[in-house]
Amino acid sequence: MRVWASTLGGFSRSRLVRRVLRDYELGLTSYGDVERTLLEASSAIIGVQVASGLAYVTDGMLDWHDIFRPFVESWRNVTPTGLLRFFDNNFFYRIPRFTGLPEPSRLVLAPRVRKFAPIAEPSGFKVVLPGPVTFALMSSNESGYSLEELSEAIANILAGEAKAAVEAGASMVQIDEPMLTDPEVSRDSAVLAAELSSRIASASGPARTILALYFDVPRADVYEELLNSKVQCLSLDLIDALERALKLTASKGFGGHCAVLGLVNSRVVHEDPIDKLSSIAGKALKDYSGEEAGLTTSTWLDLIPYDYSVRKARILGLLAEKLAHSRAWELVWRAG
Repeated sequence: MRVWASTLGGFSRSRLVRRVLRDYELGLTSYGDVERTLLEASSAIIGVQVASGLAYVTDGMLDWHDIFRPFVESWRNVTPTGLLRFFDNNFFYRIPRFTGLPEPSRLVLAPRVRKFAPIAEPSGFKVVLPGPVTFALMSSNESGYSLEELSEAIANILAGEAKAAVEAGASMVQIDEPMLTDPEVSRDSAVLAAELSSRIASASGPARTILALYFDVPRADVYEELLNSKVQCLSLDLIDALERALKLTASKGFGGHCAVLGLVNSRVVHEDPIDKLSSIAGKALKDYSGEEAGLTTSTWLDLIPYDYSVRKARILGLLAEKLAHSRAWELVWRAG
């Protein structure tokens, strides 16, 4: 079985990046200095991932204030408003306010792919999209349209983003739907997410596609609906709710999708025990019959300081190497 690894999303900003962005806001430096600093810092983060043996890498999204903002700032009929805490962690985002159906004014991802994908070789370059249902649920909808209509409009734009990103050189498209792990989310939202993520996957052409669920584990009925998505891979955050995650994978499996396991803990700075994580992977894939499996972080790496986020990427690479080359791992997986 092939085992590969990729961090889930963005990285933390280094002290230098934070200082340059602050100085720019204070009018103490030029936008050219910001661009140069971000290019150098992003290239370094890509280099860390490639050197760690990760199969697919991101640019770190250092200039993204949150997962929605780059798209909000590139679409008409939506604006960022007040800050809100995202789930039970230290991630805050500005609530998008929709006053009508969104209309794109420029592409977000394709220019980044053209800039960074050549640096990522021989690893593939991954782009990350906010899932349309999570986007709509976490926004203020003053458009006059229903949640379903707004989600569909968002999905259509994101499908165009995915298509353009793949044409520019992206080899993996990840669709983040963390709201689907909320215990109070409706099953109808899961049905909608499966349909719309399938639409984005269809637009992604030859690229690998992942539906990523994190911050918790979805309810069994929600998970059943998400298994109907036509994405190729399904990513689960195992570490934040290990017992429930293992129960879910044991009873429902991965529905024919490539399993991607969120094993390296992105919420803490402590060293991850590779041997223990190897054992957890064996339990999660006990009855798994796929030809490949992916390993990832439990969430984005922007919740912990920069040095630790870099270290976590290296640990992820070491874990993938251990699982890919260990005869003991193969015996554990085959024996269950």
